[in-house]
Amino acid sequence: MTTDYQVYREQLKCNFEQLEDCFDDCIKDALRNLSKEGVNDYLSGASLACMIGRGFEPVLTYLEEMPVMAHHLGEAMLKIVSQAVWDMSRTPNGNSIPPFMQCLPEVSRRLGSKKQMEHFIEIIFEMMHATTASIHGHHTTFPSPGLPDLLKQMPYLLNQLSLEGLKNWIEYGTRNYNDHPERQRDYFSLQSADSKAMLQRERHGTLFMDHERQLDLYMRSMWEKEEYFVPYSLGFDELRKPQPYYDNLGMRIPDVYDDLNDVSGINRYRLALAHMAGHQRWTLRQIADNLSPFQRIAVELFEDARIDTLTIKQYPGLKKYFLALHPKPVEGDCNNEKESCVRHRLAMLSRAILDENHGYQNPTILEYVEKFHAALKNGESSTKDMLNLAISFTTITRLQSDLLPHIRFENTEVDYRDDNRHLWIFIEENDEAEDIVNRPEKEDMEEIEGLPPRHYHEWDYKAGSYKPDWVTLYESLHPPGQASDIDKILEKHAALANYLKRILDLLKPQHYVRIRYQEEGSELDLDVAIRSLIDFKSGAQPDPRINMSHKHDGRDIAVLLLMDLSASLNDIPDGCTQSILELSREAVTLLGWSIEQLGDKFAIAGFHSDTRHNVRYHHIKGFTEHWDDSVKARLAAIEPGYSTRMGAAVRHASHYLEGQKADKKLLLILTDGEPSDIDVSDDQLLIEDTHKSVDELSAKGIYTHCISLDKKADDYIQDIFGATGYTVIDNVEKLPEKLPKLFMSLTT
Repeated sequence: MTTDYQVYREQLKCNFEQLEDCFDDCIKDALRNLSKEGVNDYLSGASLACMIGRGFEPVLTYLEEMPVMAHHLGEAMLKIVSQAVWDMSRTPNGNSIPPFMQCLPEVSRRLGSKKQMEHFIEIIFEMMHATTASIHGHHTTFPSPGLPDLLKQMPYLLNQLSLEGLKNWIEYGTRNYNDHPERQRDYFSLQSADSKAMLQRERHGTLFMDHERQLDLYMRSMWEKEEYFVPYSLGFDELRKPQPYYDNLGMRIPDVYDDLNDVSGINRYRLALAHMAGHQRWTLRQIADNLSPFQRIAVELFEDARIDTLTIKQYPGLKKYFLALHPKPVEGDCNNEKESCVRHRLAMLSRAILDENHGYQNPTILEYVEKFHAALKNGESSTKDMLNLAISFTTITRLQSDLLPHIRFENTEVDYRDDNRHLWIFIEENDEAEDIVNRPEKEDMEEIEGLPPRHYHEWDYKAGSYKPDWVTLYESLHPPGQASDIDKILEKHAALANYLKRILDLLKPQHYVRIRYQEEGSELDLDVAIRSLIDFKSGAQPDPRINMSHKHDGRDIAVLLLMDLSASLNDIPDGCTQSILELSREAVTLLGWSIEQLGDKFAIAGFHSDTRHNVRYHHIKGFTEHWDDSVKARLAAIEPGYSTRMGAAVRHASHYLEGQKADKKLLLILTDGEPSDIDVSDDQLLIEDTHKSVDELSAKGIYTHCISLDKKADDYIQDIFGATGYTVIDNVEKLPEKLPKLFMSLTT
């Protein structure tokens, strides 16, 4: 060993004499393939392999093989493998560690992804625990009889089986031979007839790893693309069947494809890759915010059909394969009275677009097939055109039964299509209102004028049901004014601000809670540190979490203040010299300043409406924004106008509150009148809808409280917010003083 690598040798806590002859070559390989952090993990993992007491062989295998494995599958594999070796050493199966380490290089080459390797290790440990746990029904410390033989056969097994097939083959052996050690060894060493028969039964389909080079050449020659393929197994997601997809890290595809509808497994791979390559070439990303789930599904279908049509135009021979794998739903087969037919309806449309001999008679389907082909006729179609078509189709074909919980999936899944995650951009990252300002880059994206509208249902108390997607809500960041106007308000109420500050100081969390078992912290946790030192001296793995920190034990609350910005705020109450708008601005200024002192999560928004087609929701302060000049400028610029369709605004506000992590979530509504709009003649309709929206929030764990400035509020407000969910302030001039105090009483 040379002095150049002495510092790395000192990091490796291992004293085998044989190590000195090979360490230089191993660390050179590691430095070529790993980052600085990866090298540290590599040496830590090798130290762990040395501590298990199984000789030099596992250490040497780890040092020689892990750099290349981590380079291809990700450096997280270093910790995953070292932890697996350590966990195995804590069981009676220490004799299986050498064959486990020896099989990993070939296994990693066959599986090809970190997730697949994690599933493989999971399978091995499940088998190990199942066959170690009992023999003849009694607890034992004997090692698993078949595990070493299984690990020795692993390279051959993975050349014959997919990971799902391997899992099924192993489970059969553990289930049937758990009480017969000798027969278990025969099964896992492939000596028994039963073992070979099960292997043949699970051996099916076209394995991706056997055709990787062929598919790579296909992508280069046909699509002029060099892609990194990441296989996944279909046998480990029980809740949702995984679909192909692509992102910046590569194309995700199944590790095996069976022949289907006379289409071979290798051709199914080609079709899935062709579809994703078409998306990469022709699809432009769209903003998903404010599109309903039904609308997004429709947009995805129209865009998928566009990609297939353009692909067929470039490679006509693919059409017969697309049609062979595309389902053909039977018209009228879905019962609208008992199940939601959204997917069935869209699958019919997709089939009709690709197949001129579809035979469907539905006039809407035929109309939109014509519109689709008209959009593609000149070859100038875009993803935005498909979005507009999809929204139009969803609106025209919408049925009340679409909301039924039982959805028809039969004959709706298009096998070769990906899950379309690449199609969407979500501006509202982490559900923060202020993220609206952080528009995505225009690269790979069409010019989009503002956010698309969001649609909300509205409660019809006479019918006893919702009107689906009835209200259209537009949201925006409120334009700024002069921040100095807000500073003048604080100067005007300086005496009140000082009084509030004394109260706030009493509300601030005062007590500290100790948080133990931290790798990084403000001070050493002596009990844990001493225990870790004892573990280290005795050769066991020490616990690195030897520090502790402190945090305040107190408030964990998220508050959103929703301001009614209807035209009536221009009114000047009797005996007042200021309008309701001016008094509301002063009150919200003092409230915002107060909450900033407390450090609670706090957002401000305003709303007004001009019929159900135009509800406006203005963001004034986001949850993570501080009380700074940007927020003050927006608050200074608020202006009243139009009407008060409150239910939709409440539902949209809950969308943001739901995304906050807090023990208590509070929606404060500041209004000067009852819910109303110019297109509603029944006064009770919007009152009942707002009451329904408050009930919806309550079911989500969000508490709602209304501050009303309407002297006639007693006639209706209890019907909306219940007996305790409101406060009426008759003397509006007292609002700047009462609003912060009311907030404090609600949150203590």
